[in-house]
Amino acid sequence: MEDKLHQFFSENNFDLKEPHSGHLERFERKLNSPIKKPKTSWKWLSVAASVILVLGFWLGSNHQKRQMDLADVSPKMEEVQNYFVSTINNEMKVLEKNRSLDTETIIENALNELEELEDNYKIFVLELNKNGKQRRIISAMIKNYQRRLDILENTLKQIDQIKNPNLIKNEIFI
Repeated sequence: MEDKLHQFFSENNFDLKEPHSGHLERFERKLNSPIKKPKTSWKWLSVAASVILVLGFWLGSNHQKRQMDLADVSPKMEEVQNYFVSTINNEMKVLEKNRSLDTETIIENALNELEELEDNYKIFVLELNKNGKQRRIISAMIKNYQRRLDILENTLKQIDQIKNPNLIKNEIFI
């Protein structure tokens, strides 16, 4: 073992020179001094993140176009749209309350028709945004709402007929 160790030191050329004067004192002073961790300045990172967030919000708001709807045409049209929307929502609640096994197919058919009308309405909104406040588009939007109400009212009448089959006979003979 000693032979291998002796061979190792003889083969390798080690630096055997003495260190400069005061080396030991500098070394001990560094050992005894408190360790200072370099502080990472997070200020620049927080400022950069804030700038990126503000820029992102600004770009997002500029690229997101506001869709014009019937209510945006005039205050009167806003009143008309609010009327139709609230009436349709009330009718839908009544429709859902009357849902049963007997009325399920009628309600599902009505909901499918309403969904189709909703898709048509979205097309009208796109046309309104593209072509401006044209009378024919506004008229089509109002007729769409009216058609939805008609479907809901007819569906509710059919449900009443299913629930009360004698009601129609009594009305005819009275």
